[in-house]
Amino acid sequence: MNYPRPLEKTLEKLDTPPKIQNYLEKLKYNGGDKCHSPLHVVKNKRAYCFEGALFAAACMKYHGHKPLIVDLRAVNDDDHIIAVYKRNGLWGALSKSNFLTLQYREPIYRSLRELAQSYFNFYYNIKGEKTLREYSRPMNLNRFNGWETTDEDLNYLGEQIDKMKHYPITAGHIFKNLRPVNPKLLKASLMGAKLHEVYKP
Repeated sequence: MNYPRPLEKTLEKLDTPPKIQNYLEKLKYNGGDKCHSPLHVVKNKRAYCFEGALFAAACMKYHGHKPLIVDLRAVNDDDHIIAVYKRNGLWGALSKSNFLTLQYREPIYRSLRELAQSYFNFYYNIKGEKTLREYSRPMNLNRFNGWETTDEDLNYLGEQIDKMKHYPITAGHIFKNLRPVNPKLLKASLMGAKLHEVYKP
């Protein structure tokens, strides 16, 4: 596919997961309901979690890897979508989030379940409740056309991944006795966050 030069120039440079994550972390957090394509992420220099995942997936695709995203499903909180990749048979993740604890994961996880579980203790709402409950199968964005450069709203991709099979993070009875998050960790994880964009339980 021939990309517009502003997008291609950026994708060319971001040829490793750490470079992609560094780029994501420099972007301003984007509010609003519309999900913009990677082209518009580059133009506007802003993204929220789903836009960040799509952008990271576009980078991986440009450099010959599958553009895979995974949905982390929560209760009493926002869901979170991450881009996932494999290195030496192990899974890692790329992510944009208002919460610092929900971003990058090194490729050290033997399964997607292990990767998703690595987010559990750090996935909480502003009341300190741990909220992560399920994770989806990876969705391969090669199934869809034009998502890298469209001017249209890409929320339909979110609807597609929401319909995919999701798996429990752990046994349901575990959730009855969860320890609230340390207030100091909660405060630290929101450093630099746009608090008006954070889910209010």
